[in-house]
Amino acid sequence: MKFINKLFLILLVVGLGTTACENTELDLLDNPNAITPESASLNDLYNQVQLTYNGVYSGSQFNPGSLARMYHTGAFQYTAMTTLNTLNGLWNNAYAGLFPDVDALVALAEANGFDIHAGSAKIMKAHAMMILVDLMGDVPYSEATQGTDVISPVADDGSAVYAAAIALLDEAIAQLAGTTAGAPAFDNYYGGDAAKWVKWANTLKLKAALNQRLVDPSGSASTINSIASSGDYISSAADDFEYQYGAQRTNPNSRHPFYNNHYEIGDGNYQSTYYMWLCYNEKLDVDGIAIQDPRARYYFYQKVEDAETQDATTYSCIGGSALPDQSTKPAHWASINPRLPYCVIPGTGYSGRDHGNGSGIPPDGPIRTSYGLYPAGGQFDDNTFDDTRQAGTTGGLGAGVWPVWPSFFSDFALAEAALTIGTNGDARALLESAMRASFAKVEGFESLVPATMSKTVIIRGGGEGTVKELYGIDEDAVTSYVDKVLALYDAADADGKLDVVIKEWYIAAFGNGLEAYNMWRRTGKPNGMAPGLEADMGPFARTLLYPTDYITRNANSAQKSLSDQTFWDDGSTSLY
Repeated sequence: MKFINKLFLILLVVGLGTTACENTELDLLDNPNAITPESASLNDLYNQVQLTYNGVYSGSQFNPGSLARMYHTGAFQYTAMTTLNTLNGLWNNAYAGLFPDVDALVALAEANGFDIHAGSAKIMKAHAMMILVDLMGDVPYSEATQGTDVISPVADDGSAVYAAAIALLDEAIAQLAGTTAGAPAFDNYYGGDAAKWVKWANTLKLKAALNQRLVDPSGSASTINSIASSGDYISSAADDFEYQYGAQRTNPNSRHPFYNNHYEIGDGNYQSTYYMWLCYNEKLDVDGIAIQDPRARYYFYQKVEDAETQDATTYSCIGGSALPDQSTKPAHWASINPRLPYCVIPGTGYSGRDHGNGSGIPPDGPIRTSYGLYPAGGQFDDNTFDDTRQAGTTGGLGAGVWPVWPSFFSDFALAEAALTIGTNGDARALLESAMRASFAKVEGFESLVPATMSKTVIIRGGGEGTVKELYGIDEDAVTSYVDKVLALYDAADADGKLDVVIKEWYIAAFGNGLEAYNMWRRTGKPNGMAPGLEADMGPFARTLLYPTDYITRNANSAQKSLSDQTFWDDGSTSLY
């Protein structure tokens, strides 16, 4: 019935553009161009499901990541940042695209024994359901996608939607286990490997249990222990769940959104000054010496060598001065973290914007720090200080990934669970393995720019070396970083150990704003998160507003407040 309703709506739209005519014998014939369940291409529909699913995931990234300071927040107040239009695209991708397409695909696939098509599509739908709840709380599900049967579906409690998603995952796992069905012609995620899709389904159940640990600690611990002990979850880089982008510029543009944003001719988004600093040298080791993260050169590309000495007209510093004078940073920052950098990161070329800076845009394109090699497929920061706006001809050409859930996320999640709800596993060992896997993942992106990494560089004062030798990740850099972080972990109390774990997860999660937002609400960490430029940005958005399309077109809808919590957030974390 859902499939027929979708077809009815498509044909209705088409019919509005035609004129009435007298009945002829042609009216008695089948239209060879009409969409029917029998004529729909299973693989074409599967491709559409993957694309729309990626659209749902992409739509969950930037605004939540901005709330969590991974990306820049372009507003002084949270009410201006999270508007009625923020999630319109995600909402329509989910309810008008993904859900009815999955239902149609499952009907076709199951009728013909294509279990991998059907099972993996159910997993994508279940994940999208969780995303909707994570971002907005209560959302329609039980009455949704009924076409003309239910015009205004009611919103279900978020916990019920989560439960339905987990039931769908269990159904998919049973369907995929041991299947010998034919694989999809193209599967961007796992190449039709049913066993890997099962691992992703189990990992989603682990992820859901971690989110729910504040409201159901014993149930979450039981689920997490069961999945961890089975070993049937994403625990190896070979099983990373990610959307792989291509390097094609046109017809179609297959490149990573970050690359499109910074490597064409536009200035691109601002980077978060706080997050760049966190990746660069926010941490101090046990001796009080700054720890520089080798991943910073892979995450970000500096267009200038010194961001503090640029022309005054290029700055948009909004604090005590219009220039990046560190002595004039907002007074209320001192109570959060007196080391927070103001406007730029001193002594570097990192030029972004502070959290909550919604001021006008100066002519700062030539100095604005760009996304780098990971995960955007951009340029590696090799101290050439070029302008990245070169019509998409540099770096990895955009062949990056959305890191939806790399294997090290699982280790970080298990470490968090061990520290908070006493699940099995050694949190310290999990922290170490997660950090090492993150470095390996990022280092692997060097394969996109081999000429850059092998290029010889003359060192000031004499000597030379390759870009890789001078600036890249190597075993010595990894060991040094890991050892220093583990020393901090060993010296910390219980709260401090959790802060170390979440801070490292937060840094390793670059490119995944949704998980950054989830962990910020779930743990209130990292400690010392940058406040806004204004002392009061208004109530923190613990969920986002329902979109315009839902509020204006659904008679059973009612707008919510930014301070409303999703069901798994008990409000115990202090967010600002």
